[in-house]
Amino acid sequence: MTTQAVYDYDRIAKAIEFISSNFKEQPSLNEIAESVHLSPYHFQRLFTDWAGVSPKKFMQYISIEYAKQLLKEKQATLFDTAQETGLSGTGRLHDLFITIEGMTPGEFKNGGENLKINYSFAESPFGNLLVASTTKGICHMSFIDDEQKGLENLKLRFPHADYHQLLDKNQQDGLFIFQHDWSKLDQIKLHLSGTPFQLKVWETLLKIPLGGLTTYGSIAQKIDSPKASRAVGTAIGNNPVAFLIPCHRVIQSSGQLGGYMWGSVRKNAIIGWEAAHRNGTP
Repeated sequence: MTTQAVYDYDRIAKAIEFISSNFKEQPSLNEIAESVHLSPYHFQRLFTDWAGVSPKKFMQYISIEYAKQLLKEKQATLFDTAQETGLSGTGRLHDLFITIEGMTPGEFKNGGENLKINYSFAESPFGNLLVASTTKGICHMSFIDDEQKGLENLKLRFPHADYHQLLDKNQQDGLFIFQHDWSKLDQIKLHLSGTPFQLKVWETLLKIPLGGLTTYGSIAQKIDSPKASRAVGTAIGNNPVAFLIPCHRVIQSSGQLGGYMWGSVRKNAIIGWEAAHRNGTP
């Protein structure tokens, strides 16, 4: 690492420390930049390059993690949580949760209470599946070896949701992909909850063509965060929808397949299967 790189890292570390210590006051970009003796413009570019997100987004992540702790562990009210987090009111708290978590603060606090989730089990060329959906779209798809364990893992995400074993249209549209009906891809609806960075990574995965492969570094480049390969890998590892969001198409720059949440053997099989169908092999 060059002397300049070390110096830059030291300033970013100090900025992160400042944000972490002062997020309840919701400091402005100018105030954060001033704490490390940089112009707002230079600091914005430097921080985003190193962290993969803007200073504002980073502060939002810290704020919402603190808010989640208040809501979940201390059972604070929405008003008290907004005040304690330094937000001007429950409206800003609501907007923050919708932007980053894909749900309202009330839904988070209640563990998905009043959220209706349909689920079903299905077969695929690569093993059994558990697929779940809300009225908005598919929220979960995973390869499973044990139905009960698969269902338990799903319920960990929203322990108070109302679950029904029912195959609905959203699930059917998603499962068409295993019948080689690629013409229906535009009909598949997804209901995802994640940070803006995760959603950006998952959206980029959706653009990898059938039978195509890319690398973690390439994904980082495409989302304008060239130094965020590790963060990209983490986002890919948190992909809640197997196969439909094709994280299996991402490999290491060395050519090695790399890890896969549902097993490297399955990843290898999927890549081969897709390559065969891309080339017209039955």
